[in-house]
Amino acid sequence: MTPSMNAIVPMACVAAAGIAAMVAEAFREPGERMPIAGLGVVGLLGAAFATVLLWNHNASSFGVVSADNFGLFVTGTLIIVGLLSLGISGPTVEREKLPAGEYYALMLFATAGMMLMATATDLLVIFLALEVMSLAVYVLTGIRRDSPASSEAAFKYFLLGAFASAFFLYGIAFTYGLAGATRLDRIASLMAGQAASPTPMIYLALGLLIVGFGFKVAAVPFHMWTPDAYEGAPPAVTAFMSTGVKAAAFAAFVRVFLSAFEPLRGHWSEAIWMLAAATMILGTVVGVVQSNVKRMLAYSSIGHGGYLLVALVSGNDFGKGAVLFYLLTYAITNIGAFGVIALLETPDRKNDQVSDYAGLWNERPGLAALMTIFLLSLGGFPPMAGFIAKWYVFSAAVKAGYTGLAIIGVLTSVISVFFYLRIVVMMYMTPTDTPVQCPAIPKIAGLTLIVSAILIVYLGILPTRVLDWAAASISSIF
Repeated sequence: MTPSMNAIVPMACVAAAGIAAMVAEAFREPGERMPIAGLGVVGLLGAAFATVLLWNHNASSFGVVSADNFGLFVTGTLIIVGLLSLGISGPTVEREKLPAGEYYALMLFATAGMMLMATATDLLVIFLALEVMSLAVYVLTGIRRDSPASSEAAFKYFLLGAFASAFFLYGIAFTYGLAGATRLDRIASLMAGQAASPTPMIYLALGLLIVGFGFKVAAVPFHMWTPDAYEGAPPAVTAFMSTGVKAAAFAAFVRVFLSAFEPLRGHWSEAIWMLAAATMILGTVVGVVQSNVKRMLAYSSIGHGGYLLVALVSGNDFGKGAVLFYLLTYAITNIGAFGVIALLETPDRKNDQVSDYAGLWNERPGLAALMTIFLLSLGGFPPMAGFIAKWYVFSAAVKAGYTGLAIIGVLTSVISVFFYLRIVVMMYMTPTDTPVQCPAIPKIAGLTLIVSAILIVYLGILPTRVLDWAAASISSIF
């Protein structure tokens, strides 16, 4: 392995595991049980080992992929997302009789695309990574081919995603027309000279890029696909795409706007401010009236995207580190919440209505306790990790002078507590004559949820080390 290839080793490990999963599926006899998910675990552990070895080395491949600490931190987050997603996928694959090789290969290829998106330093490479990730996630959304809801969700996601990709590609084209290059460092040099008097073409390029990123991070008004896609996809897929896609998209968003377009901060920060405020408000207000837990968590995901936009628009050292820490804590928490939903599903009932959680404490106290931890973290209750993440985001906004945005964030966070605690009340305090019929919990899936809960509590009580890593990591791209 030549030195110029070192930066792509983590994603190469994951892509190789995806190819191995495809080959295993091709040679599997009909009805034969094969531990294909284990191939994914091996690939992700190999990527984790490579990530650790690359830390602090700032390796670069071909000048368009940079394994700086920022990209490696996000890569580590995506590895955790991948491992946890594989852990909760078993029951869904068995229950829905999904093609295991296809399912796990798509998940691994999507993860490789996410890693490339987080480490790319060229707009065209970011676009290619975006498409690799998106195409795999589109198929995963509609992988239940006999489900009309799943097919509809995939179709909506694909159509809106195609429009967003077109906007993003036009933004790249206009940027290339301005700078004569798609490398982020060269774009930053040109923008530094244009910061005093930006041309209309620069505003157009910025606007188109914001639309493309806004779709992927489910920012208002580009969020329309989110509730349907989250509800129609299998719960394990929803857990994966609600965390991995958001982490990769925000990583690219931060790298592009806080490095290449940093000199124009005064011109794009107002637009991001309005997006953040609208995203937090709509995600919270509409989430309150949802009776379906998956749709409720979809609007919750939109709201959390707004909190991340607050950290992005703050742009100070506090906010930059908060982005990475928030992505990590949100990913672990959301995968845990959707993992509980996946375990509660049966072949006959989805058990995804709020009323289906009535009396869960009496039937499955372990699942009820885990779901409580996940919901409290999403709501920002101490000592969960979600509280620390939100505190850092709002503190960054105040320090940057965006006190009004911080107030909106705090108020929407308080309102969101209602729909999180509503499920907790259902589980512990609402009697029911028809208790939820929960299938047996596989050991691996149960262990995955327990690990997620332990990580949430750990990051809530002892966050300093990870926060320091996040702050040091994001400084590597400036």
